[in-house]
Amino acid sequence: MELNPANQSAIEFSEVAYTLPTGQPLLSGFNLQVRRGETLLLLGRSGSGKTTTLKLINRLLVPSAGDVCVNGASNANSDIIQLRRSIGYVIQDVGLFPHFTVERNIGLIPRLENWPAGRIQSRVQELLHLVGLEANLATRYPHQLSGGQRQRVGVARALAADPSILLMDEPFGALDALTRDQLQREFLSLQQRLHKTVVFVTHDLREAMRLGSRIALMDGGRLITVLTPQQFMQSTNDLAAAYVQAFADGFDFGANRGAS
Repeated sequence: MELNPANQSAIEFSEVAYTLPTGQPLLSGFNLQVRRGETLLLLGRSGSGKTTTLKLINRLLVPSAGDVCVNGASNANSDIIQLRRSIGYVIQDVGLFPHFTVERNIGLIPRLENWPAGRIQSRVQELLHLVGLEANLATRYPHQLSGGQRQRVGVARALAADPSILLMDEPFGALDALTRDQLQREFLSLQQRLHKTVVFVTHDLREAMRLGSRIALMDGGRLITVLTPQQFMQSTNDLAAAYVQAFADGFDFGANRGAS
């Protein structure tokens, strides 16, 4: 039977492990499928392996065992430069080049891909509008922007070459509550239009419930369960239930954050 393309995996982990040179395991026995066009939230407390999982997708890290496939091809056999250029990556600290203008930051990957200058300029203006920024910000530098504006530029840069996959590592975690709420709303609106495959790291159940098609709960470098937000709230899994209770009590699992 022919598979429905909407149900095929964009990303697949098969018995993946990652161990530090010191011998400390950060991920073990990890199996996960990310569906095309979904927003999968990796939820877990600090040290659960969320960021390690994310970095294995674009080969910032290489598995100690097992295999990671992106769009049906093993990462082990992929050109690392093309792989990374085909995947958008947004981090909490944004990572904009301080000596580049907004326009140069957003147009970085298209420029490396040798797009014509006119096409790059047009794409930058299109993305500024898409993420809710004024066109005149294109000539400013990162230090001239607010935290929320810098984060929008980071999202625009990740989308510049129109990747099918977007990786987001607690992108709104360092922002104030009002800005974070606004950017979450804008992300939902953006995803409804673009239908990217998104893997999004968070320690915040509220954010996971709001943004996720499904929630992958992690603990101690292992995948505990993968549930829809509705299933998560009704789950009898002990750790999921603890998150739900903590959510009800207003507790933040990420309050004392370390490596994730």
